[in-house]
Amino acid sequence: MTGTKIGVTIAAVLIFLSLAASSFVVVDAGYVGVVKRLGAVQPEFLPEGFHFKAPFVDAVQKFDVRLSKAVSDAGASSKDLQMVRTKIAVQYSMNAALMPMTLQRIGTRLVVEKTLIDPAIMESVKAVTAQYTAEQLITKRDEVKNRIQAQIDSFLNETLQEKELIGSLTIANIAITDFNFSTEFNRAIEEKVRAEQEALKAKNEKLKRVTQAEAAAAEKTLAADAMAYEIEVQSKARADAIEREAKALKDNPQLIQLRIAEKWNGVLPRFTGSDAIPLLSIEGMN
Repeated sequence: MTGTKIGVTIAAVLIFLSLAASSFVVVDAGYVGVVKRLGAVQPEFLPEGFHFKAPFVDAVQKFDVRLSKAVSDAGASSKDLQMVRTKIAVQYSMNAALMPMTLQRIGTRLVVEKTLIDPAIMESVKAVTAQYTAEQLITKRDEVKNRIQAQIDSFLNETLQEKELIGSLTIANIAITDFNFSTEFNRAIEEKVRAEQEALKAKNEKLKRVTQAEAAAAEKTLAADAMAYEIEVQSKARADAIEREAKALKDNPQLIQLRIAEKWNGVLPRFTGSDAIPLLSIEGMN
């Protein structure tokens, strides 16, 4: 075989391989293929898998239709005129069936993010942030997030309706990943928190002192009541004893003589002017 024939054979093989390689395309899982025939977008998309195409005529562009995330940092003024920078993460996905029309009327996925999603986030954050004070943006975070998501949906639907692409883009969820306030506002918040903590501490100390004072007063009251009760019981017992003894003396005169004898210390009385010792009547004491 001459060199010319070998060259022709090699060229034919290369052409054949080139034609074969350009006659099919494989679309990976999670992607769809959009066919451009001589530059014109075809209405039907290619699902994942193996597909034949016209060599050198059809070009297939692959697009990810899985759940993706677009992150944007938006600045806005709050209701109390505080500058707030809000970082928003939007989870979205593209509609595979409408991907050819989306490419034709808007562009690639990157273009969709830059021309649709980012402006929607910016405008929605500004509109919602202006309705809340800086403090409310923190304390009502869930409410703010829901309103921003509703505003983004409204913005996107209005734009997509103009392009006759309703349903081509679906927002799954949004997340407020960060709020950044001015240095002055952060300092004011710190001072407010510190003041609230000090006020709470003072209140607790006051409550503690009041409780201790009330406990001491209650203890004194209980002690006084116990002493008064003891005195009352003792007084009553003494009165009862006196009453019983008086009754006993009244009913038994001889008991009086016994009490006198019990009280006598054994010393006889002395009388002035006489050394006589008085005699006691033993009978009278019996």
